[in-house]
Amino acid sequence: PHVGNIRSALFNWLLAKKMGGQFILRIEDTDQERSSADSLKAIYDSLKWLGFDYDEGPDKGGPHAPYIQSERLDLYKQKAKELVNRGFAYYCFCSEDRLKNLRAEQEANKLPPKYDGYCLNLSEEEVAERLASGMPFVIRQKIPAGRHLVLTDLIQGDVEFATDTLDDTVLLKSDGFPTYHLAVVVDDYLMKITHIIRGEEWLSSTPKHVILFDYLGWPRPQFIHLPLIMRKDPVTGKIVKMSKRQGDVAVEDYLKNGFLPETLNNFVAMLGWNSGTEQEVFSLDELVKFFDIHKIQKASAIFDLTKLEWLNSQYLKKMTVDNLIDQCLPYLIESNLVVQNLSIEEKEKIAKIVTITQERLKKVSEITEATYFFFKQPNFNPQIMIWKKSDKKIPEERLSELINFFKVYSGEWTVRGIEEAVLKKIDNKKWDIGTTLWPLRVSLSGLEKSPGPFDLLWVLGKEESLRRIKESLEKLINI
Repeated sequence: PHVGNIRSALFNWLLAKKMGGQFILRIEDTDQERSSADSLKAIYDSLKWLGFDYDEGPDKGGPHAPYIQSERLDLYKQKAKELVNRGFAYYCFCSEDRLKNLRAEQEANKLPPKYDGYCLNLSEEEVAERLASGMPFVIRQKIPAGRHLVLTDLIQGDVEFATDTLDDTVLLKSDGFPTYHLAVVVDDYLMKITHIIRGEEWLSSTPKHVILFDYLGWPRPQFIHLPLIMRKDPVTGKIVKMSKRQGDVAVEDYLKNGFLPETLNNFVAMLGWNSGTEQEVFSLDELVKFFDIHKIQKASAIFDLTKLEWLNSQYLKKMTVDNLIDQCLPYLIESNLVVQNLSIEEKEKIAKIVTITQERLKKVSEITEATYFFFKQPNFNPQIMIWKKSDKKIPEERLSELINFFKVYSGEWTVRGIEEAVLKKIDNKKWDIGTTLWPLRVSLSGLEKSPGPFDLLWVLGKEESLRRIKESLEKLINI
């Protein structure tokens, strides 16, 4: 599942919860080449991760089982033959070569690609003879000519289609599997689906579905086609449609990259929908409360990664330290910064690290890059300890005095306690703050950019802090 799939699922789920309805999981696996056990597992995992509990589904059962389309083939075959018998569909025996040649000819003449109805003109005897001989066939939908269809969509309004622009779509393939068009219509009716919420890219196919509902004498469900999700191409700068085929990440990738399910639900809900309030951060319960299908916009929605990261940071800031530690630990373990079974001292250190990093994290996965220097000081050029245009004698002097100061310091080893003591020392010595705190911070982290020196001292502890300052001072003296 990618962002578009999840938005459709979320809006269906929200509508069902809002209206006291049922949210159904149906596995549409009629395209056997694209179906696999891994893709099925990804669907289950994604819905579970995002918190979309469904009322009926393959692993839950329900009154409309089975919920996997490949287990419902007899139903589709029965309805396809019923459509043939009633004159609303027909057998097509055209070979792949004929269809390819037809397509090439239409492209050469700049005509829209569609089936030419050749097999529609076969006599009953010819059809019976070919069926009896075992000739491969598909069943095509017979589109009525010269009609104008009006499709009422709850978001798009009334959309008019001329049937002459529609193709005689394949309903049943030669392998006995239905196409999406037949399967969803049959299942939507038999499963008593009242509302269908899906992406705008399916709007052009919906007239074919409406015709099938009418052919079979079934009431049309309510259609809601969501606006396209667009993104800015990083190379061209153009606004383009998001597409899984173009490498736009799947839901499981967001999970691996450190986004929270609450963030993704919140962000995806805002892609084409507005609560009508100034509120930007919503829980699932709040989304249900505010959700109104009529507040979905027609215009395309823009996927803004910067906004997604900002929203994720808001959720991270609100988390308890214990919960954030649980989120961060897998990344720290995977990076070999910590081991699986932590000692009490290691747990305390990680709690401190998470506490001072929490405000700056945009994604949980950033914890490794943001904190690796706490576990092992990086090799660095001691030259960077020299503040701006001063010479190396000043940081040498300051670090030497601070080493002696920390050796005898007996106050509380807390951020505030250390800060007050060091700033008092600086004031008494009439030192410049920049030329003092800069080399102190770099000596502790080995980096030009890192948390402040008092945070570093608190997390590293007195013993490790002194060791790092001494080692850094030796490097500086020897350049």
